[in-house]
Amino acid sequence: MTTSQIIANRQTYFGKGSIQQLLPLLRAEPQTTLLFTCRSFLAGSVYSSLADTLTPLLVGSEIVSHEASPQEIDVWVARWRGKVKRVVAIGGGSVLDAAKAFAAIVEHPLPTLRYMEKVGDSPISGATLPVIAVPTTAGTGSEATQNAVLTDTRFAKVKASLRHHNFVPQVAILDPALLEGAPDDVLAYCALDAFTHLLESYLSKTASSLSRTLSLAGIQHFLSAWPMLKHSDEAREAIMQASYLGGLTLSTAGLGVIHGIAGEIGALRNYHHGQICGCLLLPFLELLNESEHPQQRALMAELAYRLFPTEQGSPAHFLIDFITRNAIVPFWQNDLPLSHDELTIVLEKSNSKNAWVNYSQQQRRWLIEGAFPIE
Repeated sequence: MTTSQIIANRQTYFGKGSIQQLLPLLRAEPQTTLLFTCRSFLAGSVYSSLADTLTPLLVGSEIVSHEASPQEIDVWVARWRGKVKRVVAIGGGSVLDAAKAFAAIVEHPLPTLRYMEKVGDSPISGATLPVIAVPTTAGTGSEATQNAVLTDTRFAKVKASLRHHNFVPQVAILDPALLEGAPDDVLAYCALDAFTHLLESYLSKTASSLSRTLSLAGIQHFLSAWPMLKHSDEAREAIMQASYLGGLTLSTAGLGVIHGIAGEIGALRNYHHGQICGCLLLPFLELLNESEHPQQRALMAELAYRLFPTEQGSPAHFLIDFITRNAIVPFWQNDLPLSHDELTIVLEKSNSKNAWVNYSQQQRRWLIEGAFPIE
């Protein structure tokens, strides 16, 4: 039996309007608090309703406009070291990851790059400021994960994490109302990221019966939400739950070849991570359908039995049809080219992560060429 360890938030609030819990949380323990956020939140009605009471509780704010680089974290740390005792993050996955990275590195002496997976030379400790995470998208599940993902497209050419159990935010506030007004493509790409987290963690060789149960619950939430993302309060609630469960399960069981490839592409091209995952998902499901690996076949049969028992035929093909037929944007019809040199780099650096199958370079090439035009 596989032992399962789930590291979760100390407090998690869920429900429409739950962002109102932020103010009493901050007042209950007064301390210097820095806000990490994004321009879309600051321009919205929720921030407008909170601004007068929230601003006096903050020492300042930082805007995150893209996936943060280790150099940007170093700039923020230099600006705020010794001046902040707590961090609030309100935004998408990039905002939450930047805030988590800042909260950790501000408690460490070396530059960020020295601690990053893949390229760092120094172990990171669990020292961190407390973080309150409030996602405004539903995809990364960063509010529930122990890693802070950073991307350096200029120098190290790497997308990698700072990782420690203590980096799970102490508090998560999941308010589906914050998804209202999000563009269709953002809703879809983030949902696809959540789904790939759930599917890959379900199929992971390090998953346990508990983590797989959570993955299946998250996939069920995705299936119910996907056709109605832009029309339904219930769909927004379901996809936010799917994203949160994906964060829990990826931290517990790890991910697979889709993310093993997507991270390397993200280090070379500024494409939306969720769209990269979605484009890779469709050929991966085809590859999964052809797999003779006994554990993979058994897991997919169990998934079909639990989630869509009346459907006949291949569960992988059912998922391909369901996802493409009900998509609010045709994410697979992409104009996201990779050069031949970039393809070579991705093939050299990518891996299968925690998949049961160690996918060969030929199989990974097939996945990439099935997802992206190679120029």
